[in-house]
Amino acid sequence: MAITNERLAGYTFLALLYEDEYFPDHVLDRGTAVLRALCERIEVERPADLAALYALTAVATEAFNDLEAAFEEAGSEIETVAREEIGEAFWVIATAYGFADADPEELIARREW
Repeated sequence: MAITNERLAGYTFLALLYEDEYFPDHVLDRGTAVLRALCERIEVERPADLAALYALTAVATEAFNDLEAAFEEAGSEIETVAREEIGEAFWVIATAYGFADADPEELIARREW
């Protein structure tokens, strides 16, 4: 499914991380896929409120938790810069879908990174 939100359809998620050789592209590609899948789920499910949005972002956050091992296997990790860039991506998604009042920390509350 293609993302229909005009603001996100061509958006490059995790762009800052792709510029840094410390973060392996093949793992970042998996993270980008998680974020794009989150957009698709939001478009399909159309969460009516923050609680419904947070339920969707929780699933995506857990998928990033699962990527931690892939980062480590590639000699990298989800460290401060990566945490901030991932968190920013969740915030960009939330605001693009009309949830400007979302709590940035709550969007990624289930993170283990």
